[in-house]
Formats: sequence, structure tokens, C-alpha cells
Amino acid sequence: MFKISEFSRLSRVSLKTLRFYDQIGILKPADIDKETGYRFYAAEQLVTLNRILMYKDLGFTLQQIQQLLHEEMSVEQLQGIFRQKEREMEQLLEVEQARLNRIKERLLTIEQKGYVEQEVVFKRVEAQKVVSFRSEGTVEELPMLFDRLAHYAGKQQRGMLSPIVLWKESERDETAFELEIGYVLKQDISLPTDMLAIHMLPEEPMMATLVQRVEPFVPSTACIDLAKWIERNQYRIKKDQPGRENYLQSPHGGDMYVEVQIPIESP
Repeated sequence: MFKISEFSRLSRVSLKTLRFYDQIGILKPADIDKETGYRFYAAEQLVTLNRILMYKDLGFTLQQIQQLLHEEMSVEQLQGIFRQKEREMEQLLEVEQARLNRIKERLLTIEQKGYVEQEVVFKRVEAQKVVSFRSEGTVEELPMLFDRLAHYAGKQQRGMLSPIVLWKESERDETAFELEIGYVLKQDISLPTDMLAIHMLPEEPMMATLVQRVEPFVPSTACIDLAKWIERNQYRIKKDQPGRENYLQSPHGGDMYVEVQIPIESP
């Protein structure tokens, strides 16, 4: 039998950790002196402790380790637990690999351009109620279409939030887009004209988004930059779902920003 201090030196596990393992019941002392309260451990408990350390190194939680140590398990049950851990680690590796790829992209951008580009962010977009009208045209026509939207909305703009544009490729004209120009609604309104319609945009579980400042007379590259990023990272753009652009005023006034949102799914 070894005192806890001796067992700690033999196992190279701290006294604090051994006391904690005793407290949660994962490795209790073989004996406790009733008068002094000293903990004593048997030599064979080094084997159990080594198993605990091995399971920790493999990424198992203390709760899982306690189950592995103290429950009678069949070979099939053990295989199931290890396969589950294998799947968890593979998913973690995929996430970390994607993060590593983004870091490499940033480094490459800094080397080529000397600055850091805006980060592509994944987000879930909740369902939104919008008031809008549909048109067909090019990106260059957006300012004119926004003027038309403001004219249609009139005084009802007080019940509306930021402008939004939905777009997808036109089936009739390769040079144009099917566009929907509108406002996100913050409250119910009565339609000021039959040129506008109210409907709900569906929730999108995974949007790739990129924010860019709107520069007067300078074409925005956000859509192109985001599309290239999606292609490089081997995601798929969801079919039959339009891309979105949300136009946001800076809270300090002045600058206008556009957040491009493209619905995607895993490859």
C-alpha cells in the first residue's frame, strides 16, 4: 500500500487530481485510515490510473471514462463507444481543417494584397417578412429600382427596416437577373399600392455571408468574392434559392454596408 503522496510520485499524477478522482468516484483509495484520514492506494491501482490517463488522451470525458471502468460491457458495446468517439474526432478534424484552410487563405491574401479581407461568416437566417416588388434587370439598375421602391412605399417607410434585394439568374436573359426589391418589415402595414406585395422569406439554416462597404460609383465585388470562396471550399449553392443582399446603414451615420447572403449546403 502506498500513501497518496507516494502514489502521486509513482504515477506522476498530482495530489489535487487524485483527490478529485476520489471525490467523483472514478478512482477511490484502496483504504482510508479512520483515525488520520490518510488515503492509501494499492499497486494494482496504477493499472487503473493508466487506463484513465489513456482514455483522457483519447478525448473521452470523465463521465465516459467512469462508465468504461465501472460497467461490465460486451465487446460490441465497447466497439460502439469507440466508434462514436471516432466519428466525433473525424467531425472535429473536418471543422479544424476548414478553419486551417481559412487561415491559409488569409495569409495568402495578406502576402498578395497587404491587408486582411472581410471574413466569410456562416449564419442561420430566421424567417423574415418583407414588402417588395419584382423586376428583371442588371446590377447597374439597382439605384433606379431602389428609387422606385421608395416611391411605392411613400410614408409607409416608417414601418420598414433595411432594404433587401433577392436575386437569381434570369431564365430569359443571360445578362440580367430576376430581382426582388424590398424592405424588411418591423411591423404590419397596409399596402400603399398594389405594386408592392408582402410575403415571408423562409428561414435558411446555413448562409455564407460577407459584409462590404458600399462605395459610390465603385462596383461591389462582394458577390464575386463570396462565390469564389464557396467554390474554393467546395460548398454547394442551394438550387432554386435566391441570393440576398441586406443594405445596412452605419449606426454612426454616413457609410452604407451591404451584407451578401448566399444559401449553401455541405458538399
